[in-house]
Amino acid sequence: MTMMVLDQAQLAWGDKPLLDGVCLTIKAGDRFGLIGRNGTGKSSLLQVLAGEEQLDSGVRKVQNGLRIGYVPQEPKFPEASTLVESLELKAGLAKSESDDKKRWLMRAKICEYLHRFGLDENADPFMASGGEKKKAALALAFSFEPDLLLLDEPTNHLDIDSILLLEQLLLEEFKKSRALVVVTHDRAFLNTVSNGIIELDRGILRSYPGSFEEYQKRKEDELYSENKAREEFDKVWAQEEAWIRRGIEARRTRNEGRVRRLEKMRLEREARRDRLGKAKIQLDAGARSGKLVAELFGVTHGYGEKTLIRDLDFRLMRGDKLGLLGQNGVGKSTLIKIILGQIQPQKGKVNLGTNLNIAYFDQLREELDENKTLLETVSPGSDWVEVAGVKKHSIGYLSDFLFPPHRVNVKVSSLSGGEKNRLLLAKLFARPANLIVMDEPTNDLDIESLELLEETLANYPGTVILVSHDRDFMDNVASITIGPDENGTWTAYSGGYAQWLEERQRKAKNKQEVDAAKDKTTRIKPKRENKGLSYKEARMLEALPGEIEALEKRQEEIVAEMQNAGAGKFNKTFQQEGEELRAIELELQEKYALWEQLEKKHSVAK
Repeated sequence: MTMMVLDQAQLAWGDKPLLDGVCLTIKAGDRFGLIGRNGTGKSSLLQVLAGEEQLDSGVRKVQNGLRIGYVPQEPKFPEASTLVESLELKAGLAKSESDDKKRWLMRAKICEYLHRFGLDENADPFMASGGEKKKAALALAFSFEPDLLLLDEPTNHLDIDSILLLEQLLLEEFKKSRALVVVTHDRAFLNTVSNGIIELDRGILRSYPGSFEEYQKRKEDELYSENKAREEFDKVWAQEEAWIRRGIEARRTRNEGRVRRLEKMRLEREARRDRLGKAKIQLDAGARSGKLVAELFGVTHGYGEKTLIRDLDFRLMRGDKLGLLGQNGVGKSTLIKIILGQIQPQKGKVNLGTNLNIAYFDQLREELDENKTLLETVSPGSDWVEVAGVKKHSIGYLSDFLFPPHRVNVKVSSLSGGEKNRLLLAKLFARPANLIVMDEPTNDLDIESLELLEETLANYPGTVILVSHDRDFMDNVASITIGPDENGTWTAYSGGYAQWLEERQRKAKNKQEVDAAKDKTTRIKPKRENKGLSYKEARMLEALPGEIEALEKRQEEIVAEMQNAGAGKFNKTFQQEGEELRAIELELQEKYALWEQLEKKHSVAK
């Protein structure tokens, strides 16, 4: 079933075409990953699909009654005293709404998804972190049960466990009858949730069936063929230009067709959109640090009653690529500061190595001054940058990070998120460093820039400390990972995220086996074929109508209690009643499904 169609869609930003005759059909069951370089218009395309931005020309056709959910990169919420009230205002559920039953059921759904994402519905929305805001926006979107869900960089600011939960929800809920379009740089996420890739490249939208890995193989073949065709075109064009310059032969009547062909080739070449350049990243490790970078003995640290790091013994050597893993708030940033000697642990000892020259990539980009220009940022007081002993003009250096000459004097505040990340990389890599600390460097970077950064860090002779929730990035860079359990005990693993996950799953499996062995009441009963209803099933079928009637009656009682108490009093009782409403709804769905199953089995047996 077709949900939405774009036909000859045109959209431009100034004189730059973002969508140039784009055609797209979204059907039920589609789960598209939308990819492309930073600035190519992916977010604008999502806004067009969501109906929040109008096309310059072209057609957008939408199925009647289609429910669309849209989560932008940086979600914003109305002011309210609690998170759930803010989400209700965002959803347009006013307290004076006449259909209170519908409103309370919606509140129960919102609370359910907030809990699944590990959020407290009574939290202060003003104090929410970037990751908590993203999870709250996702919870609201899921609670509406949209037919078409549009997600713009949903994994930004999420920790790995939250990303895994999001993958699970998308695979469970977006199957044959629903559709998904997601913009993300997270390749592992793309491979898991998408069944097709759509690439926006120089205003043109191309579709590829299958996973991101399958797309990469097809794209490589396409680019090779495109480059060969262009080489042949440019060769013929150069020959024709040389011929026309000889003059008299071209003016003969019998060669007018050749002249017209050259004019056409000139127009084609002028209209040709060359692929965007590729960033060129170089790292200067400078003077080597000592062989030992840092050594921790029995380090324990925490805040209040929470112990983040417990009795940690760890040694970081020159050339190690250390990845820190774990949920947000487990102490990764604290551990980095302890390793660098910026804070003293409450217990234990830290020995720092010699000759350390540190570059720090901060996910909050506090290293960037919003009021400075790009040139002032990378080379204050000079027109030159020296990298690995080679002097380079600042404008040329910035062009290596895909900043064209006409933009080098713009303010940092005018840059997009991805551009700010590239600028911060340019600033950090403009000076030598033998220890690089990178806190979430992958946010907002396009996939090509990510792959280049991976390659650069992997070949860097210095030491790297990396915090990232991008699983492929961690696998491709880290040589050793370290992550905590719930008690603050950190364990080191050889390799990247995959090895850490494998070990964690092994431990969880062992725990399940131990728990199962302790449960002596567990018995595995052989299946037996039964064409009709068993005695137990017959009793269940007989009791189901009364149970369903009782649940529906309780549902009506709760709604009446909420209405009589006044919609403005959102206390714990209301919260509990809202949760009970949602639980009743789920139980009713289960009992109706069971009733249908037993009735069908009973009818077949007759």
